[in-house]
Amino acid sequence: MDGTDAEGKPAKPARVPTPEEARDSLLAYAFRALGARALTAAELKTKLQRRSDDEALVEEVLERVQELGYQDDAQVAQAEGARRGIGGFRVRQTLKRRGVTAPLIDETMLARDPDDEQASATELLSRRWPSLSRKRDPRSSAYGFLARRGFPGAVIWNAIREVSAEQIDDEDAVEPEFMDDEE
Repeated sequence: MDGTDAEGKPAKPARVPTPEEARDSLLAYAFRALGARALTAAELKTKLQRRSDDEALVEEVLERVQELGYQDDAQVAQAEGARRGIGGFRVRQTLKRRGVTAPLIDETMLARDPDDEQASATELLSRRWPSLSRKRDPRSSAYGFLARRGFPGAVIWNAIREVSAEQIDDEDAVEPEFMDDEE
C-alpha cells in the first residue's frame, strides 16, 4: 500500500498496545481457551505463542493462570485417566500427545485400577457384541474394536471370553419352540 486509506486520505498509524494491555489481552485469551476445554500447559503455551511473539509475556501469562489454579496438568491427567471406555494404552498416548510430563503420566497410570479397566472393557464389549457377532469373525472384530480403544491384549481376551460365554449361555437358555412338539 502507499500509506493512504480507501478515500485517499493519509492512513493513521496502527496503535501499539501498551505492555499492560498486551498482557491483559493475552490473559483474557488464556481464560477463554481454558473455559472451552481443560488444556495442558504445553497446549496452552502453544495457543498463547500463536497470539504473541513475546516469549517472556507468554511465560508470565502461563504462570499467572497456573498460580490462580485455572491450569493444572495433574488435573488434566487425572481426568483423562478416569475416562470410561478407554484403556491404559490410549490414556498414555493421549497424555503424551498433549504434552504431559513422563512422571505425571506414570503417576496417572499407576492410579488406574486394573479391575476397573477389565470391567470397563467387558461392559463396552457387552454393549457392542450384538453388532460385532453378526460379522464374519466376531472375535477378531471385537479384538480390533477394544484395541483401538487402548485396552491391552490380556484384558481384551478376557473380555471376549466372558462376553462370548455369556452369549452362548443366553442362547442355550432359550429353548426352541419345535422341541415342545416332539413330546
